[in-house]
Amino acid sequence: MRLVQFVQVLLLLALAAYLLLVALENPARVRLPLPLGRGELVVPMGEAVALFMGLGAAYAALLLLPPLWAAGLRRRRAARERARLEGRLTAALQARLGTPPAPPTTGARPPLENA
Repeated sequence: MRLVQFVQVLLLLALAAYLLLVALENPARVRLPLPLGRGELVVPMGEAVALFMGLGAAYAALLLLPPLWAAGLRRRRAARERARLEGRLTAALQARLGTPPAPPTTGARPPLENA
């Protein structure tokens, strides 16, 4: 789990650095430097904002997926355990109801009857 958080922090830092580079550019047309210094991409500001919103959504998904995945696994495991326990209780109750009651011992009082 720590590895996923580390990758998420690195991705956040990379996005922040990239946004800083974009903020320093001309606001009418945005020059997006490509990774590893292999040129640049010139796009209108609207497309750049859409691109960064998409990257932000991908980052949010990376943040939300592991806890949601773990919660789903916990729910499924709890449902399986509950079904198993109910099966055992049902089997025990059926076995208990299927056997005749034990005869009372000689020193025991008879059960009270409702009048």
